[in-house]
Amino acid sequence: MGADKLFLEVAGLPVVGHTWRRFDSHPEIDEVVLVIRENARADFEALAKQIAPTKPHRFVEGGEERQHSVGNGLAAVHADCQFVAIQDGARPCTPNEAITDTLAAAREGGAAVTAGKVVDTLKESDGTGRIARNVDRTYLWAVQTPQIFALEIIQRAMAAVREQDAAITDDTAACELIGQPVALVDGGSANPKVTTSSDLLLVELLLRQ
Repeated sequence: MGADKLFLEVAGLPVVGHTWRRFDSHPEIDEVVLVIRENARADFEALAKQIAPTKPHRFVEGGEERQHSVGNGLAAVHADCQFVAIQDGARPCTPNEAITDTLAAAREGGAAVTAGKVVDTLKESDGTGRIARNVDRTYLWAVQTPQIFALEIIQRAMAAVREQDAAITDDTAACELIGQPVALVDGGSANPKVTTSSDLLLVELLLRQ
């Protein structure tokens, strides 16, 4: 996007400020661990002063790959933590109900993820810009965040990632390595991730509503 999307201002706050507030205000969240780039600490400290969080928080430096950053975050949670919610900083509109419902599903089965059913017609390309075949969307979901796990389960899953030197794009993929089922929780369509400039228009509308 030509800028740090987490600190683009929308509806009066940086994108990540809205995300932080969502979890800080949720009654079932006890602490917030923010995994950040080494050179971003001053920006996040200034953001903390701006939003005045009520829950304990701490900053942890990220790693080279996603799994390294997640591992650093997991190592920093409170010793009494039983469940951990992993959230994209660029999803500032996550509904409280999605957090509550996904946590309830994780408590029941050990792991759960907020997701949305795929509603678009999907086609597989032949690699040259032409359609190769239709893809049945009946059982397809687009995974979102939060992704919520019993701490022991996600720690074991991330250990498997390290042992197998696997590359993962989300944390539920780590659970697949240890055979851990992950429940899908329908979060609806009001949980977009800021990826391009046009996403900011939708996020602005959702936040002001």
